[in-house]
Amino acid sequence: MLKSNIVIGLDIGTTKVCVVVAEKDDVGKLNVLGKGRSNSEGLQRATVVNINKTVDAIRAAVADAERESSIKIKGVNVGISGAHVHCIYSNSEISVNQSGIVNDSDVRRFLEKAKTNIRYLDIDHEIIHVIPQEFIVDDQDGVLDPIGMAGATMRGSAYIVVGLRTKIRNIKQCIEKAGLEVSAMTFEPVASGLAVMKDSEKKSGVVVMDIGGGTTEVAIYIDGAIRYSEVIKVAANDVTHDVAYGVKALNDVAEEVKIRYGCAYAKALEQDEEILIDGIEGRPRKSFPKSSLTVIIEARMMEIFELARDIIKRSGYYEYLNAGAIITGGGSLLPGTEELARDILGLDVRTGYPEGVSGGIKETINNPMYATVMGLVAHSLQNNLYQDYGTVAPPAPSPSAEQLSEAVVVSSAEHPFDSPQHGKKWVDKVKKFWDQL
Repeated sequence: MLKSNIVIGLDIGTTKVCVVVAEKDDVGKLNVLGKGRSNSEGLQRATVVNINKTVDAIRAAVADAERESSIKIKGVNVGISGAHVHCIYSNSEISVNQSGIVNDSDVRRFLEKAKTNIRYLDIDHEIIHVIPQEFIVDDQDGVLDPIGMAGATMRGSAYIVVGLRTKIRNIKQCIEKAGLEVSAMTFEPVASGLAVMKDSEKKSGVVVMDIGGGTTEVAIYIDGAIRYSEVIKVAANDVTHDVAYGVKALNDVAEEVKIRYGCAYAKALEQDEEILIDGIEGRPRKSFPKSSLTVIIEARMMEIFELARDIIKRSGYYEYLNAGAIITGGGSLLPGTEELARDILGLDVRTGYPEGVSGGIKETINNPMYATVMGLVAHSLQNNLYQDYGTVAPPAPSPSAEQLSEAVVVSSAEHPFDSPQHGKKWVDKVKKFWDQL
């Protein structure tokens, strides 16, 4: 049976690979048909370092999603991020078509001209997609969606998302080796924001922090568009490494201890207790105070939020964040994280869960760790990136044992390719319309 309204999101992260199969229901919400997840060991801070391990992780996640949805997955919208990605500011101006009413063709011509006007693009980079900043139709400025407006000329600006050809090729190669096709690539900070923000927050002014395994992405939205972002090279994996060092245990044990007993805010710790931790290579178990574990975790999480606070203030938008901050991603799940973020950032804070989701398995993806992948399917539905060739498939076989076995760099108009220690500055503005290549 042919399925023509299916969209697939693929999030290839530092610690996990997530796949979601979804469609739009009768009231415009995301009806999740199936999901898959597997551990990822082939990436470091959003960059592929092991092709085979990444391919195996993609296959395992896809197999789970196919079994749950009964949909044969082929084309995917994959998230793109990493130290090789640049957002380049570009101006554009065109004459409106003879009817004097801006249409879709005019917008596409506007964006095509923006692409031809960009600087700093060499043969080592390729354009991923274009994010419009704003449109000015004649003398009417601040327009986010110009279609249907009357005017003779349309000008404005856009940000062109580009990346290193070799890095993009590695991502595509992993996807193709897993038997899939790349239908689209979406800038991950935008996907995460799309998944967790409410419209009122986006318009009022809000900062979204996605704390992943390898990096923490900070994106600021004002008046309905993304205005500024940086990526911090400190995230959840660093917390785990600190725990492993502090309790003298293997990383796998430290991760389990962090998830089971961890707290990010010392003031939220109700009572102390002794935690039993497995020794390395058959050594006897040892005890460790929960209060000391909290101190270790709090120190690293505090660093993340202090760096984020510096980014927000440096952006110049701190005073405009009427809706405060949204923290999301797997690294936001530790108890006390909201309270610590509130103290450090000096803003109202809530934890971001995927919005606008329906369906029988809604609760299974109602988790911040699925924010990016849910944003990818939401972006696909928003831009009609349907999988026309998907078919219902018989249950896929279980994955075999073998199968289971960096900050966003950007250039601003003022400081192209300028890089601070914990992340690289970029200014980015977005609207509803995207030009996919």
